[in-house]
Amino acid sequence: MSDRLYFSCWVQGFSDSNMLRHFGKMLDVFPFSKLAKQGPVLRVYAVDYAEPPVLERPFDVGAPVADMIAAARDFAQPDCCIEIDTAWDLWQHDDDWKLRPSPVLLSCFGFAFEHDPDDHLRIDFGLDTKFLPSEEIEGSLRIQQSNLRSLLHLVSEIENALPLERRLLWSESGANFAAVIEEALERFGGS
Repeated sequence: MSDRLYFSCWVQGFSDSNMLRHFGKMLDVFPFSKLAKQGPVLRVYAVDYAEPPVLERPFDVGAPVADMIAAARDFAQPDCCIEIDTAWDLWQHDDDWKLRPSPVLLSCFGFAFEHDPDDHLRIDFGLDTKFLPSEEIEGSLRIQQSNLRSLLHLVSEIENALPLERRLLWSESGANFAAVIEEALERFGGS
């Protein structure tokens, strides 16, 4: 059964005055899609997600991170969430394996913004099936291992770029993603 996969970060010394700097460091290491036809979209929410965005601005493919951060600067408040709706390139199966843009949501939260698990920075990778092999699809084990390596490489890059207090790779259902991977590999005979 598919589950949404997230990576949450708690940054040492994170504050309302430096949250955009930390978010920018995460964006600097994020591998934005080179295959996407549309560029990232910046959204800023105030108070909680029930409110419409106070800012929604599309950017061209390849737009500099500094431009996105500058656009959010006037709206960055303790009660806001800043999001970049974008994509990164992953192997995906649709009749055949191809490297394609895969949607991802990058978020930065002010302290007073209502959200759970009360993290500072978050990446929503979408469904975990992009990283798990499927017995029904030939070549799935090797290709999904490549996607998983991309995910782990990104996590490592973020850990190197930011002074993290804590980090968590988690799923919407609360399932332990490491255990989910192990179970999927066991179905392939412990490969």
